[in-house]
Amino acid sequence: MNPDIRSNASMPQPASQPRRRFLDYLLGTSALATLGAIFYPVFKFMSPPRIVESAENSVIAAKLSEVPVNSGKIFKFGNKPGILVHTATGEFKAFSAVCTHLECIVQYRDDTKQIWCACHNGQYNMSGQNIGGPPPRPLEEYKVNTRGSDIVVTRT
Repeated sequence: MNPDIRSNASMPQPASQPRRRFLDYLLGTSALATLGAIFYPVFKFMSPPRIVESAENSVIAAKLSEVPVNSGKIFKFGNKPGILVHTATGEFKAFSAVCTHLECIVQYRDDTKQIWCACHNGQYNMSGQNIGGPPPRPLEEYKVNTRGSDIVVTRT
C-alpha cells in the first residue's frame, strides 16, 4: 500500500458539520426569500384592494338647469356612480349607475327612454327593472328631492 494514503487516513478530519449546516441554512433561507420576493407582488396584484364604503346617504346630484327633460346625468354617490334621469313626463328618477350584470356603467337613452348598459346590451325600464339582456337584478333605486335649484338624491 501507498504510505501517503495510510497517513491521510490516520489524520483526524476537521469538523465540517457546523459549517455545512450553516451553509445549508443560508441557502435555504435565501431560496425562501427569493420565492417570497417573487410571489408576494403577484399575490398583492391578484387580491382586490379594500375599499371603504362611503357613509354618505345624501348628495347633490345636479342643478335643475343641468338636466333637461328626457335626459340623464351620471353623478358620484360616495365611491360609486349614480344616474339621474329627467323623464319625458318631467319626473326625476335616480338609480345606481352600476349594471347588475358585470358592474359596467349604465347610461340613459333618450330614443328608447330606457337605461342601457352598452357593454352587453342590458336594458332597464324607468323603474330600474331589468327588461332585456343579461342583467340578473334590477338597479338600486334612490329617492330624489329638489331643494331650491338643487336636485338631492338620497339612499332609501
